[in-house]
Amino acid sequence: MPAQFRTHMMFDGKAEEAMNFYVSLFPGSSVEEVIRYEEGENKGKILQANFTLGGKKFICIDTVAKHNFRFTPVISVFVDCESMGELERVYAALAEGGEALMPLGEYGFSQKFGWLKDRYGFSWQLNLPNA
Repeated sequence: MPAQFRTHMMFDGKAEEAMNFYVSLFPGSSVEEVIRYEEGENKGKILQANFTLGGKKFICIDTVAKHNFRFTPVISVFVDCESMGELERVYAALAEGGEALMPLGEYGFSQKFGWLKDRYGFSWQLNLPNA
């Protein structure tokens, strides 16, 4: 069996909220499986969830251990949007409560591009390719 690649996202109690938010933004996205902690302080939180965004596979968890690290923008999800409307809608939704790293604009390499960290700290690059 060939290797399978999935993006793994670790959250501190917000995995389900983030996963459902992301799935709501992109057509062809769905939650595939949710396994929850059954006991302890994390009871009901996500032990592991599998979901797809635009057909690409992701995993998310709520970590039990407290870590000194968080998401970093050096790794991001790059999305080629189908239309200006989709780009602007998704950018606005992800930007709410987040931080613009490169505001939505024209940078010369595509019609429009924006790079941001969402409210959960995850980094997205949204692009409208040249026609």
